[in-house]
Amino acid sequence: MIVRIMGEGQVKLADSHFAELNKLDDELLAEMENGDGEGFRRTLHALLETVRQLGEPLADDSLEPSELILPAPDATLEEVRSLLSDDGLFPG
Repeated sequence: MIVRIMGEGQVKLADSHFAELNKLDDELLAEMENGDGEGFRRTLHALLETVRQLGEPLADDSLEPSELILPAPDATLEEVRSLLSDDGLFPG
């Protein structure tokens, strides 16, 4: 799967990493629902860092269709709410 982090670029992630990423996604959703701004910020950064660590960056001149778009590290809680589907940032 190709994932874009807004403002940074694209990474290729193996499907085997989705369980770990879904756990962070679930935490992010819970913090958003509870209005936990500090927890939201911490988990968003953890999610993005995990994607960076587990993913393989694509070349800067490569532009592949992104199957998933993640918010920038400085995104606000409200901005992320507008990106969410009912299932969170990560499908399934």
